[in-house]
Amino acid sequence: MDVRSRVADPVTVVMYHYVRPLVRSRYPDIKGLEAELFREQIRYLKANYTIVSMGDFLSARDAGEALPPRACLLTFDDGYSDHYAYAFPIMMDEGVTGAFYAPRSVVLARQVLEVNKTHFILASEPDKAKLETELDRLVEGARDRFDLPTTDALKAEFRQANRFDPAEVIYVKRLLQHALPDALRSEIAAELFARYVSADEKAFAEELYISIEQGRVMAACGMHFGGHGDRHLWHSRLDEAGQRAEIDGADELLDLIGVPSAGRTYCYPYGDYNETTLALLEERGYRAAFTAKVGLADRASEAPYRLSRLDTNDLPKQADAEPNGWTRLAAGAHPQAIAGKI
Repeated sequence: MDVRSRVADPVTVVMYHYVRPLVRSRYPDIKGLEAELFREQIRYLKANYTIVSMGDFLSARDAGEALPPRACLLTFDDGYSDHYAYAFPIMMDEGVTGAFYAPRSVVLARQVLEVNKTHFILASEPDKAKLETELDRLVEGARDRFDLPTTDALKAEFRQANRFDPAEVIYVKRLLQHALPDALRSEIAAELFARYVSADEKAFAEELYISIEQGRVMAACGMHFGGHGDRHLWHSRLDEAGQRAEIDGADELLDLIGVPSAGRTYCYPYGDYNETTLALLEERGYRAAFTAKVGLADRASEAPYRLSRLDTNDLPKQADAEPNGWTRLAAGAHPQAIAGKI
């Protein structure tokens, strides 16, 4: 990554999703972090940073005070039961806290998010080319009902590798996340999920996501809970009413967990937002919001609703690892000294 300037007041915000014993799970190919490596990474962070709570982060900002050197904040997206079963006990053992962001629908309605359907479809079929072909077949079969780009046009736009996944995986993800019309996307995701993963969506959701009771236990032990929408939709693709509904859902869940309205934060599903989202969060009194933009969060220059984060894969997963480029940047290293090492 090209880091072109110093971060004036850096906070390293780390983003987690699945944290589980992957090797001995039913879905070893899910893109997640092995539970024991999570413990190792927490120890690396404790050795090289000061892990702060969300309360510390917000209070320091409001008071205009500095956080400890190399401050670090842990965030967990999507409300997985992994967070209660594996991450939470390790954090309690290590004496650290974090911020957890669950969509309302997964906790209260027990609906499997389409993004998670896609994850488990991909994790259930080793032959990704087969999945790509099957997806193309289903899209072709829907052309009499939907106005769709050609398959060649879809591949040209969306079949692009990124830093974590090959092109065929990104193609499947993008078509099932946003590239197809909503109704067709839901239809195809449901068909592939029932075929490759489970025909009982509610039972799968009961296993995949935390319960309201678990959220309350975690909050009582000092964990922060913030908003992550209602149905985990791309906010910028919604009109104002649709965005209000997403934030209404977030507020409902936080009310039930017992999060005070004065201390709420938000995490954008898919890191996606627009100016309407920012205005609505300000109207509701949210204190901060986190994006998926890769970088150190800078309280001095980044707006409070546009805070950057790092992925767990951006940092070492061994307690005694040498500080990597991101850690050195947080410690004040000049960007030129770590160019090409991030």
